[in-house]
Amino acid sequence: MSDLQIILIIIGIIIIGAVALFNWLQQMRYRRNVKRSFEHEHEDALLKMGKTGWENERIEPKFSTDSTQELQTEANSTKEKVRLEPKARLEPEELSIDEPLEEHKSVNFDSTINYITSIRANKLISNDKLAELLQQKFDFGKPVHWYGLSQDGQTWEEITIESLHTKGGYIYLNGCLQLVDRAGPVSEVNLSRFRDMVEDFALQVNAVADCPDISNAYIRAVSLDKFCAEVDIVMGINIISKDGGAFVGTKIRALAESAGFRLESEGAFRYRDENNAVLFSLGNYEATPFLPANMRTLTTHGITFLFDVPRVANGEKVFDQMAHLAGLFSSTLNGIMVDDNRVPLSDNGIRRSREQLINLQATMAAHHIPAGSDTALKLFI
Repeated sequence: MSDLQIILIIIGIIIIGAVALFNWLQQMRYRRNVKRSFEHEHEDALLKMGKTGWENERIEPKFSTDSTQELQTEANSTKEKVRLEPKARLEPEELSIDEPLEEHKSVNFDSTINYITSIRANKLISNDKLAELLQQKFDFGKPVHWYGLSQDGQTWEEITIESLHTKGGYIYLNGCLQLVDRAGPVSEVNLSRFRDMVEDFALQVNAVADCPDISNAYIRAVSLDKFCAEVDIVMGINIISKDGGAFVGTKIRALAESAGFRLESEGAFRYRDENNAVLFSLGNYEATPFLPANMRTLTTHGITFLFDVPRVANGEKVFDQMAHLAGLFSSTLNGIMVDDNRVPLSDNGIRRSREQLINLQATMAAHHIPAGSDTALKLFI
């Protein structure tokens, strides 16, 4: 064996040993954090869940009569005013890095669903440094939003790459990492990476960072995800041909557009309200999507109305509207309304689904996450 080979082997052993040592140190660090977090008893950050009969999947109007236990919540997500009280008004040059951070944190950035960090500097943070911060928004697996306290010391405004072209000059920043979306809870690793990034940025701009405990934030994320899974339901009504024939794409499109649907790029028709919020959708019962290019030649043996429960406000009223349209479509197309097992839907089945919908949205409202609210739209995406 040559000297070069021996040297390379030694270098390789040193590198492997260094990596192993680094991993061991990181593991010890996380173990210490976890141990500290369990030294005293934690209450559930959002709620205490009872078992339900609902599964986190699309369901058609065919339901059991199981009901959830009354859920309890720890987080008080009552929205605070977005403007600071006049007595808190300070000009930027008057803000001191030695002042208590709480004096400038009276805005609630929805701590129910976010891990919130803050940064305060003793001078304006340059737009170039803010741009570097914003470029890391997509590195943590969940949505990240940054807010800055305006120069008049009165209002908070979201900071984006676009807004930096016309605004800037912030001393106080708040960074919000969303804890949960439909993909699940944020990982503890990404929470740690986000905290480390905030602390590193604060050092770069000679500022002070305030970052809450990671272990507690992760516990909150897991609890919130459990709640979201219980109410994340999509209700469906299928219409299939009575005689086994096919529905023609041109007729489906004409009927849908006359009812107020719009064919959109995702392969389905959407029914929107005056604020452009989606109320429900109409898609193909089969795998082929509805697209402008294929509707003239498309045929299908069924269509499906879908209602995304947590994303629609006033669900009872909207569901009645969808069920009414489904009945009209069924009559016009000479079809029959069925569930996913192709079992005909009766008026009684529709009524039970409506009651289940009411219970689901009442549960969401009880936990300060009303269906169709900004908070719900962020969580269920």
